[in-house]
Amino acid sequence: MIKRKWMIVSFLLIFYIFWANPVDVSAGQKEAGGQVTQNERVSIDYSDSANGNVVVNFTGAASGRLKVQVAAPSITYTYDLNQGASTTFPLSEGNGSYKVTVYENVSGSKYATVLSASFQVKLNSELAPFLGSNQYVDYSGAASTLSKAAELVKGTDDALGKVEKVYDFVVGNLTYDTKKAATVKSGYLPVLDSVLSAKKGICFDYAALMAGMLRSQGVPCKLVVGYAGTAYHAWISVWTEEEGWIDGVIYFDGKQWHRMDPTFASASGSSNEIMEYIGDGSNYSKKYQY
Repeated sequence: MIKRKWMIVSFLLIFYIFWANPVDVSAGQKEAGGQVTQNERVSIDYSDSANGNVVVNFTGAASGRLKVQVAAPSITYTYDLNQGASTTFPLSEGNGSYKVTVYENVSGSKYATVLSASFQVKLNSELAPFLGSNQYVDYSGAASTLSKAAELVKGTDDALGKVEKVYDFVVGNLTYDTKKAATVKSGYLPVLDSVLSAKKGICFDYAALMAGMLRSQGVPCKLVVGYAGTAYHAWISVWTEEEGWIDGVIYFDGKQWHRMDPTFASASGSSNEIMEYIGDGSNYSKKYQY
């Protein structure tokens, strides 16, 4: 068991993310009304922007792959978009000007603009984008995941205690799916109840399951994507009233600090070599947060 009183948390997890090719933009028609911008094919709803969300719903016909770009004050995020369902994306870079654009693949690596919307964001709380359900951490309809999370943290009031219980459960019950890792395709998104039932997955699955469980129990979490060495990785940072955002991914074992990494720890049996590597914060650099 991790010594809770010493624990500063975040989790390193590996997964593959495939970003969009550079776009060739052609203007699309749009009409704006209130806090929804829409045309005959798609709507961009930013009425819940104060809670860190923008919702895109593509109901029209599409001849090619669809993408959404969320241009935040200092960085642009690119996502896949499916037809026929409302999809929530986080406004994860805080207050400021955002532009959300829906693109459709027209040929090769060229994308044309279907619709765009620009708006100002003033969050009710900096925590808001990291408590809700979104495309990467979709726990809204995951009944089994929500039930298991509630069971795990029952009787635990403090945030770090909840993190400890969820961490121990994931490390002890999930195994890394090497076959899936070798065959996973661009655009893959975890279905949390399926991951929980299978008790195995790739690192994206680990990250999404843990974040969904913790957010559902009121623990703000950032799913952070960046690099460990030259490899694309992700880790989770949590927030507590005492510490604010805790980005260290570390805990104290009574002798030295270690990075908590449920994927590596689960796959390697927490070997000394793995613990030494993941305990070195200089190996990691942040790029995106969800």
